[in-house]
Amino acid sequence: MSQQVPVETPAEGPATPNRVDEAAIERMHAVVRLLDDGFELPVLGVRVGLDPILGVLPIAGDSVATVIGLYIVAESARLGVSYGTIARQLLNIAVDLCIGSIPAVGDVFDLTFRSNRRNLNLALEDLGVDMELEQ
Repeated sequence: MSQQVPVETPAEGPATPNRVDEAAIERMHAVVRLLDDGFELPVLGVRVGLDPILGVLPIAGDSVATVIGLYIVAESARLGVSYGTIARQLLNIAVDLCIGSIPAVGDVFDLTFRSNRRNLNLALEDLGVDMELEQ
């Protein structure tokens, strides 16, 4: 379990409150990269992650991506985000699971919706971390 220590932020970097576990945010960001935009499709120049790739497998693929995505919600709760933010994160995951499970349409939806990136941005906003990640 990582230890929370006071953070000295450099003048040029984003400010993070002292109460935020930066290692947890880095872990959450790693999950976002893995699921939403870890790989670039060479011909199209579009970034994709495992979420739309796993979505090709009916039900099982979207279920696996959902379980992995719940890590962001669990870590957000551990960091102390509000219940309202947790509810919005769970709604994003539910929408991603329901629409992502529709054959063909769900695969395109997974490429554009990026629920995990949205959830990380929600957590950062709630925690007061001055760092918005692209959607």
